[in-house]
Amino acid sequence: MAPPAPPLSRVFAELDPAPSPVPEGRVGPPALSEREVHVSGSAELSARPDRARVSLRLSSRKEAAAAARSSVSRRLQYIAHIARQRGVPEENMTVTEDFSRVENTYQMEAEVCVIFSDFGKMQDVCNLLTEKLGTSVTISPPHFYHTPEAIDTLRRQVCVTAVGNTRRKAQEVCRLFGQALGKPLLIKEEETKEWGGHMDSHLPHSADSQTLQERIQNATAYASCRVFAVFEIKGKENRRTKLL
Repeated sequence: MAPPAPPLSRVFAELDPAPSPVPEGRVGPPALSEREVHVSGSAELSARPDRARVSLRLSSRKEAAAAARSSVSRRLQYIAHIARQRGVPEENMTVTEDFSRVENTYQMEAEVCVIFSDFGKMQDVCNLLTEKLGTSVTISPPHFYHTPEAIDTLRRQVCVTAVGNTRRKAQEVCRLFGQALGKPLLIKEEETKEWGGHMDSHLPHSADSQTLQERIQNATAYASCRVFAVFEIKGKENRRTKLL
């Protein structure tokens, strides 16, 4: 049985040798004096969700239509008042109402969807409404998600970080050989990956027993980027010191 093949080595940096000068008397293009260092680098970053949506449901069934409407309306006004007090703008609150006849009674149902960017304020609002309204309101567990702007920011940051890591690696390689790093000649994105995270349209089926931090962790988005870069090598580092 043949022995297993050794694992392939990965080249993360390469110094191009200096080109040979053109011999005297030979016709041809002048020799280039620039040398290059080829380096690959990567980065991985994460971003916690920047939004949370909470749904609050309430209903009332009365023999009189006005009584059913009034019961739900008072609670809706209180919910909106508490949310505004905590700095939630009007455009982040959506109310849906449904009025129906059930047997010999009238039923009024309503759902309030509130979007929070401050999770501490979200907890304050939910805790206060639970204390004041009790079982007359049903509060769903928060759904955490990322806005498109947050995902775009994560993508830009991971690419910039990968380029920065690649440049630092090139500096270390040049310093190891006593060279000075010059300007970049090529920066190429080789691979990007994204995983995790939730968008607003994606409603995962998570257990109600999860804690707030577990929900935030499950909604965290990750991104990685690998780049390839070519840098100019200036020449020897100036290591001379002044004699005092």
